[in-house]
Amino acid sequence: MANEALLTTEGLTAGYGAVPIVYGVDIIARRCEVTVIVGPNGAGKSTLLRAIVGEIPVLAGRVRLNGAEVQGMPSNRLVRLGMAYVPQVANVFPSLTVRENLEMGGFRRKSGVKEKISEMCDLFPDLKEALKKTAQNLSGGQRNMLALARGLMSDPTVLIVDEPTAGLSPRYEAVVWDHIVRVKETGVAVIAVEQNTRRALQGADWAYVLVLGRRRLEGTGAELLGNEEMVQMYIGKRGTVAAVANATGTQEEADRESEVGSKP
Repeated sequence: MANEALLTTEGLTAGYGAVPIVYGVDIIARRCEVTVIVGPNGAGKSTLLRAIVGEIPVLAGRVRLNGAEVQGMPSNRLVRLGMAYVPQVANVFPSLTVRENLEMGGFRRKSGVKEKISEMCDLFPDLKEALKKTAQNLSGGQRNMLALARGLMSDPTVLIVDEPTAGLSPRYEAVVWDHIVRVKETGVAVIAVEQNTRRALQGADWAYVLVLGRRRLEGTGAELLGNEEMVQMYIGKRGTVAAVANATGTQEEADRESEVGSKP
């Protein structure tokens, strides 16, 4: 069913150890939609994703995947339940070929690996001509496409992507976002954290703005592109933690958020 809620968080609070980085965050990701999370550096965007996918502790609140509560579950179990996560770095095996990377992504499949690889090549045509190349010999944009395809090999209902265009040229940013839109059209709910706010909102069906770990704004991508606060703080000029602190809190809060949020 299109627009069905496939992943939700309710009052999600999470961080590193006992130190919260995100506080009481509610989000909804729906089938056939791209949901983006934007905000300044240090706002807790990647921390939120890592809590959802089970990489760091959830201190309070709930995460629901396909209707079931999954907070605190290890990432390998979440994969079996329909979640795929594409981190910003270390998202492919550089010494393996494109085909081998895709086979690794589908290692839980009992059958149909060859057919699924063919499907991924149809979705990401650049990969079809590169199946025998090692991932380290791909361009940055092609590696990001391979990471997306590898995540889709497990037939997820929810695909979570952290900074899919980091370090790419504007041309490849557009290409990667075109493919993200194609992914949602397969029936998947896509959640993406993106530093390029304008580009992310252009591709978003729904978006959330995090500021100092809290949800500040939400709306369609088009609505937020036309929101004066968004234009002044994040779109017209690149937002910084310090700038947001002046508008929403204290500099000490911003410094703590940036410092703790950067820890591995």
